[in-house]
Amino acid sequence: MRMSLPPSPAVLSVVLMLAICCPLQAADSSVDFASQIAPILQQHCVRCHSPENNEGGISLETIDDLRSGDYVIPGDPETSGLLELVTPQDDSPAAMPKDAAPLGAGDVALLGRWIAQGATWPGDVVVRERSMADASWWAFQPIDVPHESSPKTPSTIDGFIRAKLAEHELRMSPPADRRTLIRRVSFDLVGLPPTPEEVDAFVNDPDPQAYEKLVDRLLASPHYGERYARHWLDLAHYADTHGFERDMRRDTAWRYRDYVIESFNDDKPYDRFLQEQIAGDVLWPDHDPSVIATGFLSAGPWDYVGHVETKSAQLRRSARALDLDDMSTQVMATTMALTVNCARCHDHKLDPISQREYYQLQSVFAGLQREERLVSESSLQEYETQKQRMIARRNEIDFQLRRLEGDGIDLADIVGGGNGSMTGVFRQGIDPRTAKVQTRDFGKLGNVVTNRFSESEFEFVDGVFIPDGDGGRAEIPVSSTGVTIRGLPGTSGNAWDMIRNGPVASQHSPALDGIDFTQDGRSLLGLHANAGITFDVAAIRRRLSGANDTPGQAASAPLRFTARLGYFGAAGSHHADAWVFADGQKLAEFRNLGRDDGLQEIDLKLDRSVRFLTLVATDGGNGFSHDQIGFGDPRIRLQTPPERDDQLARQIATLHSARKAVTAELDTLGPPPRFYGVIAAGEMPEVRLLSRGDPESPSGDALAPAAVSALAMLDPKLGTAKTDDGQRRAALARWITNPHNPLTRRVIVNRLWHWHFGDGLVDTPSDFGFGGSRPSHPELLDWLAEELVRRDWSLKAMHRLIVTSRTYRQSSRVSKPVSEGHAAALRIDTDNRLLWRQNPRRLEAELIRDAVLFASGNLNLRRGGPGFEDFDYQDAYAPIYTYKPADDASLWRRSIYRFIVRTTPDRFLTTLDCPDPANMTPKRITTTTPLQSLALYNNDFMLRQARYFARRIECAAGADVSQQVERAFRLALARSPSSREADLAGEFVRRESLFALCRSLFNLNEFVYVD
Repeated sequence: MRMSLPPSPAVLSVVLMLAICCPLQAADSSVDFASQIAPILQQHCVRCHSPENNEGGISLETIDDLRSGDYVIPGDPETSGLLELVTPQDDSPAAMPKDAAPLGAGDVALLGRWIAQGATWPGDVVVRERSMADASWWAFQPIDVPHESSPKTPSTIDGFIRAKLAEHELRMSPPADRRTLIRRVSFDLVGLPPTPEEVDAFVNDPDPQAYEKLVDRLLASPHYGERYARHWLDLAHYADTHGFERDMRRDTAWRYRDYVIESFNDDKPYDRFLQEQIAGDVLWPDHDPSVIATGFLSAGPWDYVGHVETKSAQLRRSARALDLDDMSTQVMATTMALTVNCARCHDHKLDPISQREYYQLQSVFAGLQREERLVSESSLQEYETQKQRMIARRNEIDFQLRRLEGDGIDLADIVGGGNGSMTGVFRQGIDPRTAKVQTRDFGKLGNVVTNRFSESEFEFVDGVFIPDGDGGRAEIPVSSTGVTIRGLPGTSGNAWDMIRNGPVASQHSPALDGIDFTQDGRSLLGLHANAGITFDVAAIRRRLSGANDTPGQAASAPLRFTARLGYFGAAGSHHADAWVFADGQKLAEFRNLGRDDGLQEIDLKLDRSVRFLTLVATDGGNGFSHDQIGFGDPRIRLQTPPERDDQLARQIATLHSARKAVTAELDTLGPPPRFYGVIAAGEMPEVRLLSRGDPESPSGDALAPAAVSALAMLDPKLGTAKTDDGQRRAALARWITNPHNPLTRRVIVNRLWHWHFGDGLVDTPSDFGFGGSRPSHPELLDWLAEELVRRDWSLKAMHRLIVTSRTYRQSSRVSKPVSEGHAAALRIDTDNRLLWRQNPRRLEAELIRDAVLFASGNLNLRRGGPGFEDFDYQDAYAPIYTYKPADDASLWRRSIYRFIVRTTPDRFLTTLDCPDPANMTPKRITTTTPLQSLALYNNDFMLRQARYFARRIECAAGADVSQQVERAFRLALARSPSSREADLAGEFVRRESLFALCRSLFNLNEFVYVD
């Protein structure tokens, strides 16, 4: 109803009589607005007169516009313009509704009575446009599968397909040949081509069950999970960065990706798979994979500026509203193909989902925040235990190698908590007042007591002290056994920071004489005057001589102490003193050492009897400012290194092998068990309906969590306003996976069908509402949905059911010349919705890349862990990701393990239609552009891999061109060349090169398409 005409005061008397002078009983009865008037406005008016579409400048959602424009004058129907607009005048039809059937006389009379009775419009009633679909929509109905089969009721996939084809007098195409079939099902189930040997074995297998055995082998492959995780991550719009303006890294997001891969490989029941991703941390809090699964809720983009950096409360509310919309939309679109986000600003125009229900769904996730979190305390403890065990083993190996190779023990590393083999923590320190370990920086130290020795718990450190020589008169204790030193000058008695493995706090520079002692494997023992440290030489000698490894053996080997001493404070008048003592006897003294003096070489013998080595820094009598003394590369080593005989060489080689193995174990262990996910924010925030979706316009009471009510077989209530976050999500997870929920099952079996045929039975896989497509085979869809439950929600069982069907195994080729049957099929069903043949499909961008690496022999099959980074990363306000040539084995892993950047996508993959991870992608687009051809032919990655492919062929086939051609075709296309192809390809190789042939094979349609 478009009210574009101004109301006039004249209303036909006959209509007024009809509206006002009703039969006595009707006139006496009170008109109920909600049940009698609102339906009239909903059916005839709000389509054109709402806040979103207020034609004529009027909205009929509330009474406000009607009263302000005198369309309704309570108690006075004669002068209310509304009645004139809906009443025929003279011989002219009613002005409203425009371009639609007029209101019936009864409706007009009802409007007149309502106005006459005062035009009461309850404040909590808002008139919304009725959705195009209602609760009777096909997708909301229960699964309808006859429990008893009959000759007229199909009970197999092929039965349903044949029945539908028969209705149009069509038939299936012949089966595909075995070579085509193994390539098709290999790409479908594991995302990789078969090897030539696998093709031969299958083609020549006489077993009638050869194909079924092939399918079972592929489903059991760990590559199956990698293949189907990619499909699921498209739905989750997963990436390894936040997106938006500050596209910051999510370095632990990969754990969710690995969870998805392993879940598919383990054939986790689909209902459990969904429950874990929505509420796994609540339902199974002690099961680490279930906790990691909630990374699903945080997989999408997130506005760091809007949530963290902005000072505007309004912008924060806006960002939060988008965040909750993303979670709600992702869960409902992925699991049930409902476009709930269309109800954010108003009731859904197409589906029976109210705006109120949308915000009730939002309230399920209102208590969540996205951030990196710990998987569990137990997982962290187990991780640390394993890591420390491996590190201890590697440290021991490093120590033995240094001893046998004569490198000695690094004293700076010992101060960092290591064993002298560069295993300590950089800049870890020892407090010279207490010998306690410290990691944070300190300035001037308080509570200083000079000349007090504090024993250390470190194996090779006896203790520390703060010296004051009192003009050479003080006797300063420097060991746990009472050894003392004399002759030090008086000092200020002040001290600064710690004795450190590396520079002390506020050090001017760690570089001197062109050497940076924090780089290139060097080390620096930093002492700010005034400080002293004593090392246990006897313990070091035992380790270096191997006495610790041989019970009863005495350690008496002579040692050397070497270092490069320097003043690392600022240049100018600043200076300090440095001292070296052995068992209290002075070995070296460096007075008034300044920066301009550069490095001082230290090479001192420590005879067999020396037990303690003491290093001291004093302030030189001019205050302790800038007095940063450093011993560069400080080592104690054997005076005479072991001679390298064959036995020693073998021992060293064995240790290097053992170290490599332990390092590999550490790499496999990976980073600590943290992942990017969601956590409960604490207090549950209230959610109210936002008028027109505006975060600044909340209205009504706080909403209790609920699902949509269109599914009549399910109770939509998910709790009360006081229900905590965890129980809200758990209730939603159970509601979605309820066996009586028809949408969840229909949606996933349709997705499986889509992934195997290129189109689903419903070809809008994330929209089962009025705006989506209708199922081409509704009975088959329901039968598959019922089979899913009958097969215990096993997705592998459903894959097996689909790919072993005769429907799946059809040829995709149209006969040449076109047969009568194919001609009829092309005329009746050009788009192949009836599935009279298989659909040829182009490989996704990632599969093309993986297939190229497979053919070149470079595919790195390492599974799991952090994604490979084929870019250089530069930290900045908006981080910079610069892609580089992927010419390294670490970058040749399967594409599923790629570190995905939202705002800076890989241009090669994007050209091949790799989707934008900012968006949920239920169905990938396939375009054909000149850029794709250019990329496949000239991209740096393609050129490099074509060269590697040629080298692989040369190694396998030698110089025989015919054998080279044969091998190249079989690796790239899973078939031998025809005789004509072999002749032309051989001539091409001789004229151009084998590289040119390999490059050309990568550019064939047959390489990038699957029949």
